[in-house]
Amino acid sequence: MYRYDEFDQDFVNARVEQFSDQVDRRLAGEITEDQFRPLRLMNGVYLQLHAYMLRVAIPYGTLSSKQMRMLAHIARTYDKGYGHFTTRQNIQYNWPALSDMPTILADLASVEMHAIQTSGNCIRNVTADHFAGAAADEVADPRPYAEILRQWSSVHPEFSYLPRKFKIAVTGAERDRAAIQTHDIGLHLKKNAGGELGFAVYVGGGQGRTPMVAKKIRDFLPENQLLAYCTAILRVYNLYGRRDNKYKARIKILVHETGTEEFARQVEAEWQALKDTELKLPEADIRAIEAYFAPPALTPRPEGEDAVRVARLDSKSFSEWLDQNVVTHRNPDYAAVTISLKGIGEAPGDASDSQMDAIADLAEKCAFDEIRVSHEQNLIFPHVARADLKAIYDELVQIGLATANSNLITDIIACPGLDYCALANARSISVAQNISNRFADLARQRDIGELKLKISGCINACGHHHVGHIGILGVEKKGAELYQVTLGGSGDETTTIGEIIGRGFGPDEITDAIETIVDTYLAVRADRSERFLDTYRRVGPAPFKEALYAGETKAA
Repeated sequence: MYRYDEFDQDFVNARVEQFSDQVDRRLAGEITEDQFRPLRLMNGVYLQLHAYMLRVAIPYGTLSSKQMRMLAHIARTYDKGYGHFTTRQNIQYNWPALSDMPTILADLASVEMHAIQTSGNCIRNVTADHFAGAAADEVADPRPYAEILRQWSSVHPEFSYLPRKFKIAVTGAERDRAAIQTHDIGLHLKKNAGGELGFAVYVGGGQGRTPMVAKKIRDFLPENQLLAYCTAILRVYNLYGRRDNKYKARIKILVHETGTEEFARQVEAEWQALKDTELKLPEADIRAIEAYFAPPALTPRPEGEDAVRVARLDSKSFSEWLDQNVVTHRNPDYAAVTISLKGIGEAPGDASDSQMDAIADLAEKCAFDEIRVSHEQNLIFPHVARADLKAIYDELVQIGLATANSNLITDIIACPGLDYCALANARSISVAQNISNRFADLARQRDIGELKLKISGCINACGHHHVGHIGILGVEKKGAELYQVTLGGSGDETTTIGEIIGRGFGPDEITDAIETIVDTYLAVRADRSERFLDTYRRVGPAPFKEALYAGETKAA
């Protein structure tokens, strides 16, 4: 895990001191809210429907136990006892007082954390595969490159005032668990025929009002050209991206209107002038950053397989959790564990202060002091001895975090929606809770199989509904909440944007509509091994439309 150097700590401390003065002036009435707005946004402070909200950066989703305990302390001391983990691998606090913000940021700085560039038209938190460094299918750990990008992009003088916000994601495996094709820049770490590391580069992905899948503009970029090439992309965007219309300001619009080939040509031309400059990464610097992410010393634990086998026989619930929430590690004596923050009927992504403290204790004891946040709003222990899985499960049961639903229909991604967000048109949390309760039976969930359901409360798509196998978008129509359904989206290596299936549904209809869609899938799937997404791609929207709207068509 990366540790701050002297520059990092001094920089963050200075920012806290600066913002403290800005808050004092705002509270004293010396500056207006309009004058304060750009200052607070630079420090991750938003003004929501009911209160200020603070978004804290968790770079590439990696946390230590000490940092998690600080997040728990902030939730307990300055908020209402919980935090919300987001689809950007960050955490948000929905109720802190403005007067407490400087103290919160000082507390964060004490554990090498901050809220800088979690908002504004800048390069946001760089995200990565939550199983990075542990995944059996990984070519190399993408986090060192995410850290290089973080250092390069932090208060970058050229890229601090872009036409619009900018998001970068990195993955190191063929199976894309970082949704790189939904980002402004997506980087796929790979090896060429000569065994050299580099990146396939995707540009112009995004969701929101105009969802688009990123276009590959380079199949292989040498690893030492990472910063030079990203600089070239951002310079082209900064020069030609629209600033007159925020709805057309994202790089995806520029790529679309310019054309992929022409945009790539412009980037390549800019890169030619940069590739042999100081932006070319020295081998020693890459390896120095890489050293921070050396895997823990994984002591052989061959007794793990027998321990798991015995525990399976003793506990059906443990066996179900093992099947759903535990994945293969690169070391056969170990595993990676998903801790679901999607308890049945609960708000997706929320964790209480006591749960965060317990997770920190458990990570310290059994998971090499490392925790990850996934873009699917769950927590991860990336390195767990298989011999310790039953003990971890038992402790998760005690704190209410042993729900065995990873990748199932109740593992719902949802934004905060109209309960908190000033931009939202409709509620997301209550819809997620209702659907979760409807499909609470685990046997039914497992029969349905892998199904990614995602909910957004407005067109900004913070809930990633466009790439949900089933996506739900809350809109406002004639003063009422309405929920539009999309089907067939995917955010993996086969990224697709879901298709709008038909008219929207009211709050009292949407859960029934989802059940109808699921029942239709079960009726038309080829067999139990065919996933929802595969079935939809095979049969198309017709059977689902027929099931949802047949009565209306006949009546008309």
